[in-house]
Amino acid sequence: MANDSGASKGRRRIQGGRFDVRRVLYMATLTACRANPVIKAFYERLIAAGKLPKVALVACMRKLLTMLNAMVRSNKPWDSSLHNSPLGA
Repeated sequence: MANDSGASKGRRRIQGGRFDVRRVLYMATLTACRANPVIKAFYERLIAAGKLPKVALVACMRKLLTMLNAMVRSNKPWDSSLHNSPLGA
């Protein structure tokens, strides 16, 4: 949601959708930013680019959700060779 009025530009915020799903996805992404090499590298790249930590975390939430949706759609488990892993695994 934009918080703009005239020439002033405010910060964006997340609103709408299913709160329970968003809450679970937030906690899963916090863990993934520490343990999953793909999400961790993405998060660190965003932080290095100057993004705020919450903004980077929300971007990781979206990336994780996209990856999970693809896994459900194809009915396949996690396969690290399908993702750009910095560890080469």
